[in-house]
Amino acid sequence: MSLNHFYKKDIVSINDFSRDDLNRIFKYTDNFKLLDHSIKGELGKGRTLGYLFYEPSTRTRMSFESAMASLGGSSIGIVDSKISSIEKGESLADTIRIMDMYSDVIVLRHPFDGSSKFAAELAENPIINAGSGSEEHPTQAMLDLYTIFKEKGNIDGLVIGIVGDLKYGRTVYSLLYGLAKYDVNVYLISPPSLAIRKESVYEIEKNLKLKEYNYLYDDVLKKLDILYVTRIQKERFPDIQEYEKVKGTYKVDSSVLEKSKIDISIMHPLPRVDEIDYRIDETKNAIYFKQARYGKELRATLLTLILNENPFNEE
Repeated sequence: MSLNHFYKKDIVSINDFSRDDLNRIFKYTDNFKLLDHSIKGELGKGRTLGYLFYEPSTRTRMSFESAMASLGGSSIGIVDSKISSIEKGESLADTIRIMDMYSDVIVLRHPFDGSSKFAAELAENPIINAGSGSEEHPTQAMLDLYTIFKEKGNIDGLVIGIVGDLKYGRTVYSLLYGLAKYDVNVYLISPPSLAIRKESVYEIEKNLKLKEYNYLYDDVLKKLDILYVTRIQKERFPDIQEYEKVKGTYKVDSSVLEKSKIDISIMHPLPRVDEIDYRIDETKNAIYFKQARYGKELRATLLTLILNENPFNEE
């Protein structure tokens, strides 16, 4: 039996990973960063990552491609359905079957809920969910948790505020599912129309202390160790007039920092639009670009674990 139980494992939902699993991934990521480049370059040599992005992506796709390149592997894929057979009407099932023949691991982003689970049932090789509808984005949550762990030294005991689009933001749900494995307090801040979907967090409310607000109140800001900001996602609104009512609702600027703990950390899965003032970038509180950098390192580690039976020579 392999000591590495991530070997050939799908990553469809963060709920499939225990707290011990996550902590082990964090440890492996720390170990991976210490490896010599020549050793890293052998961990994916001769392997191919296939990516299928039915929705736009910058950081997720590029970080997976960069991660695979750092392991000595290659990447092939589709980022524009208009220049593939998808435009001719090819089904997701057939596209997955073909990509499965050409690659050793598949990264999938798709607008439909359940798409990654469906793909995992079809493919012989591992599937990594890079965003399925408004459901989940598990590797984003893993890198978010790793960022918190690295920047704060621990996750337990923290007070975390999540602000913005909590209804459609799939990163939010994966993050909440991950945080439910730790001892944290979470404040959810959103317009009423973008409040968290109750049916999606029903189970985790038993393990996670949640409080909901419609505004970034001063007394809330004073308690937060982390402020996780999300973009209000115009593309997910069925009615553009509803988007117009809530766009620009929240803005993290110097006045927000003045009301917060001196060491509050500002996170964002990116891309941002107008929800964080660019002047915040120059402060020690802004860690969202570090967050993106951690993403490549953690995803390279996940690929290492998925593709290799015992990459860290454990006994």
